[in-house]
Amino acid sequence: MSLTLYYHPLASFCHKVLIALYENETPFDASLVDLLDPAEAARFAEMWPAGKMPVLRDSDRDVVVPETSVIIEYLDRHYPGSHPLIPSDGNAALQARLWDRFFDLYIHVPMQKIVTDTLRANGENDHRGVADARATLATAYAMADRHFSANAFAGGPAFSLADCAAAPALFYAGIVEPFADRHPHLSAYFERLLERPSMRRVLAEAQPYFHMFPYKDLMPTRFLAAG
Repeated sequence: MSLTLYYHPLASFCHKVLIALYENETPFDASLVDLLDPAEAARFAEMWPAGKMPVLRDSDRDVVVPETSVIIEYLDRHYPGSHPLIPSDGNAALQARLWDRFFDLYIHVPMQKIVTDTLRANGENDHRGVADARATLATAYAMADRHFSANAFAGGPAFSLADCAAAPALFYAGIVEPFADRHPHLSAYFERLLERPSMRRVLAEAQPYFHMFPYKDLMPTRFLAAG
């Protein structure tokens, strides 16, 4: 098979690309990478020295594609499915890219800051950084809530790249800094994302690994049920 995705089922940015692949039923091989294994980490670094997952390998084109937004655009260009994730209209495409960056930078990244801080050794925690991350999430939630009062999906009327970014970002961020009670439009949007088969499949595949998530005790029980 031409396409191989190097990923981990628990990793939120990997979910973003998996959703794109599943939305269009794009054939690919999945290669699970354990970065805690020094040998695996070294092999992965040979392919992408930055060491960040996911990475897409296209053997037919002899190309390695890193970075989630670039991977999804690559798939849309070279392996298009029935559901384009980058709108053909230029202005609509800009909106999709804008909200893709919004969810990555203002929800996904601060969420990861909060989560990874729990993994630090005692005395090395970044309390100011975590407080700033929570403040960023509060601002982003309010902005997104206003946006979804008038929009069904992040980039406009149709599911796009931006929604691939939003789904995992909101899934994990909603655990570490809940938004449902104060942001009804954002919450309704997230529920729409959860109804998509692509998102349900990603969460089902991640479920066996949820015990590794540092905030697992705060995870809603509906996500912990097997199946």
